[in-house]
Amino acid sequence: MNGNHRLYLRLGDKVIHAHYGEWGGGVVVEEMTSVLVGGTCLVRILFEDGQQRTFNNDLDSDMCCYYFVRRSQHPLFADRRPRAQRSNKRMTGE
Repeated sequence: MNGNHRLYLRLGDKVIHAHYGEWGGGVVVEEMTSVLVGGTCLVRILFEDGQQRTFNNDLDSDMCCYYFVRRSQHPLFADRRPRAQRSNKRMTGE
């Protein structure tokens, strides 16, 4: 990635769609990020209904899936280990 995008979802994230519960839970199966400035930043999600759907994944975009796709605490994934949490510590250069 070239640093021009702020990503919302990562490969393997488990999600649910806020408006289409009938799709069931989903998992991010592909990330596609352009190396060109202003290029697209997409994720492909495989939902329980068997369909793969593609969404904008750039937090700097008004079209980002952040507004309607949520990381899941769906019961389907309850037995899986949670993702590692990032530290809030900042590195300082000396």
